[in-house]
Amino acid sequence: MTIISRLFQLYQLAIVVYILMSWFPGAYNTGIGRFLGRICEPFLSVFRRFIPTIAGLDFSPIIALLVLQFAETGLYYLLSMLGIY
Repeated sequence: MTIISRLFQLYQLAIVVYILMSWFPGAYNTGIGRFLGRICEPFLSVFRRFIPTIAGLDFSPIIALLVLQFAETGLYYLLSMLGIY
């Protein structure tokens, strides 16, 4: 597994942990919560602008994770076409 793949997996895990922190009151105010907020919110906010909440549920993280997965696949495809990977 390459470094690029590991970085994508690590960022996906950070997003999932950040999402799960919403279940625990005050979790975003911890050091880990603030750190994850700084690295995840800029990416998630792009999707929150276009995807409305439905019945109080925010589906934008699901779309964000799918886009991240497609980006990883597209990057590998591009690198393989260039003969780098």
